[in-house]
Amino acid sequence: MDVRRPPAPRPSVAAAVLLMAALLLAGCSGPSSPRDPRDATSQAAAPRARTAADDLQDAYLRVIQDVLPSVVQIQAKRDLGSGVVYDDKGHIVTNAHVVGNEKTFRVTTAGSERELTARLVASYPPQDLAVVRLDDPPDGLRPATFGDSPKVRVGQIVLAMGSPLGLSSSVTQGIVSATGRNVTEGGDDGGTGATIANMVQTSAAINPGNSGGALVDLDSQVVGIPTLAAVDPGAGGAAPGIGFAIPASTVRKIADQIIENGRVTDSGRAALGITGRTVVDSGLEPAGVAVVSVQSGGAADKAGLKPGDVITRLGDTDITTIASLSEALAADEPGERTSVTFTREGDEKKADVTLGEQ
Repeated sequence: MDVRRPPAPRPSVAAAVLLMAALLLAGCSGPSSPRDPRDATSQAAAPRARTAADDLQDAYLRVIQDVLPSVVQIQAKRDLGSGVVYDDKGHIVTNAHVVGNEKTFRVTTAGSERELTARLVASYPPQDLAVVRLDDPPDGLRPATFGDSPKVRVGQIVLAMGSPLGLSSSVTQGIVSATGRNVTEGGDDGGTGATIANMVQTSAAINPGNSGGALVDLDSQVVGIPTLAAVDPGAGGAAPGIGFAIPASTVRKIADQIIENGRVTDSGRAALGITGRTVVDSGLEPAGVAVVSVQSGGAADKAGLKPGDVITRLGDTDITTIASLSEALAADEPGERTSVTFTREGDEKKADVTLGEQ
């Protein structure tokens, strides 16, 4: 058998092979090899990412340092909630459902174990807001700064501050999920049953005890008063990540009137001037609001509505329950003209109405 050895490579070819192998072993990092531009980009991006994260953390810490001293815990006889220092005279704004029917309260400021006493100035359940005043405001009491609600934007980072489950000076974070929500509170679970317009929806955790606290933006401004969390009808409990806060502009409007007059004189809430109840049809489905009584001289009275009429539509909105009527009115303003559709003794009627004020 004729076996031949392969010819030895020529020196020039062998040198080229050795050079190529060397370049490969060096990761093609020789002076003549091109660099992947993505390497430089990723190396430059890492410090920028760290800087952005540090800046955000610093912003959180600054806001907490600025606002948390203005958030207090309010203890009634049976209920516990939160409040926000409104001015340097000891006025504190909170939810009406936090104060309930009580007149005196124990208040604990952030970073202090000392209990202060406070008394109710006035409560306004239709908007679920109330003001209490410290009997002996301590030195250095720091009022919060309330922002401008129309400037709140979806996606904006916010922090919720309060005393969830009695854990005072707690902070959670999230974003503004939506604005302009009209929400009706439950009346059987400690709420006032109020329908509140233009609420701020947030993903920041809102738990029992957060009510009356502060929803704060990264400019250290209170943009809302956390009030309630959505309920999951399937599970029967709170729906995680869906909470609502009364907008700061509404809080200022109501609180200023309570502090100045001891009551609300201009609610800005539209009303028909009736007492009503939800009625159901033959299939036991909600079918409208039966007028139980009519306020003399009120909007419904002037429009010709009478006890026994069943309201089925306000403007272009179908009305099936008391809650749906409240929500429809929450979207309107006093003095606004609209129409009300109702049935009387089986006949459908329609009347123009100029809305009054609640």
